[in-house]
This record gives sequence, structure tokens and C-alpha cells, in this order.
Amino acid sequence: MARGNPANRLAFRQAFIDRHYWHGEFCTETWFHPSLAKSAPLPYPGSVKIVVAYSGGLDTSVLLLWLKQKYNAEIIAYCADVGQGEELDGLEEKALSTGASKCYIGDLKEEFASDFIYPMFQANAVYEGRYLLGTSIARPCIIKGMLDVARAEGADAIAHGATGKGNDQVRFELSLNALAPEIKMIAPWRDDSFRKQFPGRAEMIAYCEANGIKVQASNKKPYSMDRNLLHISFEAGALEDTWYDGSTEADKDMYVLSVAPEDAPDAPEYVQCLFEHGNIIGLQNDNLADYLRALGDFEIQGEKDGYTLLSPYGVMRVLNHLGGKHGIGRIDLVENRFVGMKSRGIYETPGGTILLAAHRDLETLTVDREAQHVRDSLIPKYAQLVYNGFWFAPEREAIQALVTETQKTVNGEVRLKLYKGNVINAGRRSPNSLYSEDIATMEGGQEEAYNQNDATGFIALNGLRLKQFARVNGE
Repeated sequence: MARGNPANRLAFRQAFIDRHYWHGEFCTETWFHPSLAKSAPLPYPGSVKIVVAYSGGLDTSVLLLWLKQKYNAEIIAYCADVGQGEELDGLEEKALSTGASKCYIGDLKEEFASDFIYPMFQANAVYEGRYLLGTSIARPCIIKGMLDVARAEGADAIAHGATGKGNDQVRFELSLNALAPEIKMIAPWRDDSFRKQFPGRAEMIAYCEANGIKVQASNKKPYSMDRNLLHISFEAGALEDTWYDGSTEADKDMYVLSVAPEDAPDAPEYVQCLFEHGNIIGLQNDNLADYLRALGDFEIQGEKDGYTLLSPYGVMRVLNHLGGKHGIGRIDLVENRFVGMKSRGIYETPGGTILLAAHRDLETLTVDREAQHVRDSLIPKYAQLVYNGFWFAPEREAIQALVTETQKTVNGEVRLKLYKGNVINAGRRSPNSLYSEDIATMEGGQEEAYNQNDATGFIALNGLRLKQFARVNGE
């Protein structure tokens, strides 16, 4: 469909809206004009349509109304449903009452799981050896959905509520640069007038109270939360003190996705994971039928060899439930932000922790040693790219192509035991297994598979350079 023709553009936009989103009342539309390049100033006042990344939390509630007042703009609230669950309850009503003309909630749960979480876990990406990138990986998914709406609406700009000190501003805007360099981004936290009016969370809370905007944050417990299908994070407030213990009874109510390990069941629970090309496609568990009924927001895809087949979203939902039940996936860490500072956060990633353990275990059986070592050598770089916001960058896509190649043989089953915060490997098997008992056995009689005498020459050749170095440089 030709986008330059106004009739075609209108049809495209309406078809997109009807197919993907539900929203509030429509107001007068403003067509996007190509002259509004990223570096160009916004027309002001009264002629602007802005799509705002909206969560209903403190920051985005404030900036929605502030942007409307500052630019005399039509504000379209956009929330990507990436699995934050009950946080979406009442969101449309709240956005409209705060000042938005419309509120789109894009259902991206399946896309987030299949196109973002799964590829990242095929790479075993862990930032600085500890962080499973729960917030980082959601940002490119959100901006992609947001841009779809901005284009369909003919918006002049999009805006986000990421602070000028955090990573999210970079992630949002680098993704925008890669996907839509013609659309302008507004970042209120980098606006001097915004920071002057809101030097801290107390002023933002007061602003919301004065304008009748209900928010969960308070001066008593001001830490911020970010939740999606993969994790939930907690930052700021008391957690800015790196010596503060966030695992005590005093903060028990802070946690959302998991129980404390000491409060987890006293009996272990097993789960078996069925993999195809590096992705979990099915699960087996004694209580799975009960869990599926309790969760109830996804469909069973079928059965195979005793496994219940599920979509990536369904798999993550079940693994989150299992991990949370057994106190798995809590971590308290200090990380290096891309913008140059260190930051302390507490994360709950129950399902992701199980997924990573299962995937790593099956790879030990099915991936060639040197292919695995090459891929593993790129994990720190890959994780850094995701963390820093370069998901849509050519270098990340290039590494992903290599990762995808290594996953062709990652097929089979993994059995795990879950117990009080621990994920314990309890078995793995695969039709693509490179393990041979004939080769690995310590018993005799298998010389055709592995002749121990061959090791003499192997060691001699590998030791040659060491001997020569010692001869030349030794005392």
C-alpha cells in the first residue's frame, strides 16, 4: 500500500488500529509532515500530536499532563503490554482522566517472548555476569510497538519518561534512531524547565495530588518498580544505600513475583523442558494442569511425547509461577550504567533464571566445543549491546545470526529440580547429543572409539611451544 497517498495512508492507519489496538475516543488527527525531522523543533503551540510512553506510574503521569500544558498538544498515551499483568488494570481510564485524548494498549506479550526474550536467551546473555537484562530487553520491543502507533496516528513526536541519569533514555532513543530517524523524540527529564519544576519525587507526588492524579508512589516508600514478563526491578529510595539489606522482613511486601527462599516449600519440585532449536516449546510437571488452570491467559498448543506444548509466552508464564513458588531468581546487585554511573537494583527473574539454567545445560550436550566457545566469547559483547540499547544495531544482528546457527542442534529434554532458591540440574538427553559413553567410559575395550595411546602425540605437539619458550627464556 502506497503510504504517500492520503487515502491509502488513512486506510493503512485505520486497519492497523483496528487490528492491533483498543483505545479511547478519537480526537482531531494531525498528519505527520516529513519536514519534522529529528533535529527540527516542534511546532508550538497548538499543532502538535505526541505519543507518550505511558505506564500509569508517577513519572509518566506527570509528564503526560506537563507535555499537554507545555505544547498545548494532543497527547496519545501508549502502553505496551509486555506482561506486567495487573499493572494495566484501569490504565485507559487513568490516561484519559489525566489528559490523554486516546490510550492505546498494545498486546505485545507473545511478540516480546518470541522475538526478544527467546533470542536473547539463545545467546545466554547475562550482563556483567549477573543481570538477566529484564528491563533492557523490553525497551526495544516497547519502542517498536510505540512507533507503529505513532505512524498510524500521524504523530509529530513521541515522548518518554526516562530520566536523564538512566539507561532507558538511551535504549529508547537508539531504537528510534534505528527504526524511524524521521520522528522526533521528546525527553522531558532533559528539559531544564521540567527538572526545575520537579527536582525530586516529592514535587512530582505533590503535582499529582494537586491535579487529582492517583499514583502508587509515596514519600514513605518512593522506590520505583518496572515489571514485565521477564522480571520486575526495584530501584531508588532506600535502595540507593548499597549497604541497605533489601531481603529482610521489613521489605517482604516489596517483592511481587517470588517468595523468599526461606519461605519456599520444604519439598523440591521437578520440571522437564522440551527444546527445539534452542527454545523451550513444551513443559512437563506433575502439577502442570493445575498451574495452567490457575494462570489461564494462554492456550495449550498441543501435546508431544508427554509434554504440554506452549507458546513462548505460555512457557514464561509457567516458569515464572514455578520459579516464584520456589524463591528462585532474586538478585541484589550494583551494575555499571551505560551513562557512566553505578546503580543499585533488586531484581526478580524467576522464569528467566530457570530458562537460562535449562538452556545452558542442554547446550553442553549438543553444541560443538569450538562453536560453543566462539559463541561464549561473544556473550559479554552481546549482553552489553542489549544493555546499552543496541538491539536493532547491525552488530547485534550479526552476532544473533551466529547464535541462531549454533542453536540448530539444541534439541532435546532437560530435567530440573527446584528447591528453595536453587535450580538444580537433574538430567538431560537429546537426539543431537554429542556425548558418547563409548568414548567417555573409563572401562576398557573401547579402543576403536578412543585410543589412549593417541594422547601421547597430542600432548607432545601441544607441549612443543612450551618447551621451546622455556629453553629460550628459562633460567
